[in-house]
Amino acid sequence: MPQKSLLFENRLGRTSRRSALKACVALGVVPWLVACDPLVSSGAASDGFKGIDITGADYARDFALVDFNGAPRTLADYRGQVVMLYFGFVQCPDVCPTALARAVEVLQLLGPAAAPQVQLLFITVDPERDTPALLLEYMAAFDPSFVAMTGSLAQIKATADAFRVYFKKVPTGSTYTMDHTALTYLFDPKGQIRVAMRHEQTAAEYAADIQRLLTEDEA
Repeated sequence: MPQKSLLFENRLGRTSRRSALKACVALGVVPWLVACDPLVSSGAASDGFKGIDITGADYARDFALVDFNGAPRTLADYRGQVVMLYFGFVQCPDVCPTALARAVEVLQLLGPAAAPQVQLLFITVDPERDTPALLLEYMAAFDPSFVAMTGSLAQIKATADAFRVYFKKVPTGSTYTMDHTALTYLFDPKGQIRVAMRHEQTAAEYAADIQRLLTEDEA
């Protein structure tokens, strides 16, 4: 199991940056876009899933944070749905909006019957700037069903560690950006960690693994 590879990140190519920025323009989120160092994670696909099969991993078990409405949340609140969980921040110029735009496309590919069985969760790695109100507005710019989580910096750090997610503040002149892991974790409807999707994978590949998680109990 290539779990060590989940900790590696590589910078996106210029083409991906351009495509992401086009998506941002279309979604009207450009005013939030300043600077961040985009990251992706690498790893080998595993049999059956398009992403990395991490079923049974001893990490990424749960979180205890608050959503953008101030409500306490854990993974148990989303039992019965496949959860797409992503760590990012609002001012990320391309990686985060690309991931969220892809999640919108995933729901479209799954169709109106399956989409309500899928929940996108976004955990900010920049709680200092990502206020609940800003997170609410940011999620709504992509899809009103998306939910963002926040907490104190110590809570975010503990959650990221528990999910083996890297993030770091990087000064950029008078402000800063965030380096962070760009994986998306998939949890099955029982709340079990199952798959790590790489940033460079397509919406179709994400949808295929989610569809498998939704239907495997029916087999």
